Amino acid sequence: MTELLTTQDHVLLFIKRDSTASFISGGLAGAISRTVVSPFERAKILFQVQGPGQANYNGMFKTIWQMWKDEGTKGLFRGNALNCIRIFPYSAVQFYVYQKLKFQFLQNSNNKELGNFQRLFSGGIAGTLSVAVTYPLDLVRTRLSIQTANLSKLSKSKAENLIKPPGFWELLKNIYKNEGGFWSLYRGIWPTTLGVAPYVAINFAVYEQLKELVPNSSATTKLFLGAIAGGVAQTLTYPFDLLRRRFQVLTMGQNELGFKYKSVSDALITIFKTEGFFGAYKGLTANLFKVIPSMAVSWWSYELIKTALIEL
Repeated sequence: MTELLTTQDHVLLFIKRDSTASFISGGLAGAISRTVVSPFERAKILFQVQGPGQANYNGMFKTIWQMWKDEGTKGLFRGNALNCIRIFPYSAVQFYVYQKLKFQFLQNSNNKELGNFQRLFSGGIAGTLSVAVTYPLDLVRTRLSIQTANLSKLSKSKAENLIKPPGFWELLKNIYKNEGGFWSLYRGIWPTTLGVAPYVAINFAVYEQLKELVPNSSATTKLFLGAIAGGVAQTLTYPFDLLRRRFQVLTMGQNELGFKYKSVSDALITIFKTEGFFGAYKGLTANLFKVIPSMAVSWWSYELIKTALIEL
């Protein structure tokens, strides 16, 4: 019993000590992974915000080619700088909060690892807090991603009204001033949280369970485990990610994108009714192209950077 408690105390001490390392490595891992898949991320957003009957963007690689053709290399990475600014605290908060909750759970038990329910709970809380901290940046990043895109009537409206699309600060100010003040910066946070909380929960739970099944895994194996965890989590929660993007762009222009919703339930019913079952999964393929390598790189980078920081 004494030996078991000593081992547990050692585990708790390690978890408590690496909380700062988790924050820094989580933030850096998020920024690195999102930059790697930035063209896929923007393509996914363009698929998601196309309304019923619109098909300006069709097919992953055709869309990436179209972005490059219309806007050059900048088009492939449009919104990525802001996304990295957003993703650092977003990812850092997730890993930090998860690690803190893990410490609290293990402190009150004789276990060396969390159970799956505890992992899901900790991941859900971590995901919710990360959304709350960074949501306005996500909203503006989505607007930046689509304002120069070729989205039917929206592109005509842009051509008539814009000489140069607004940058981050101007867009943030316009949203605040013209769309309802402070709370307009959190438009769409409810469907976002509904999607992100279970996504993060499943991602953490699946990854840690896989690590238990494959102990002492190599760097290549960790890439593979991260890819599986991200792919499973995103597929299960994808309709809420679609809603997140739709709500974020609802008030752009004069409803040129072809959809208008009163609530989350109204949005789901309308999408299934007007766009069919697969309308709720529009952009899923593009998203998996992004999520699978993104989460593989994210988990790999996180483990690598955290280990280096702890060993300093």
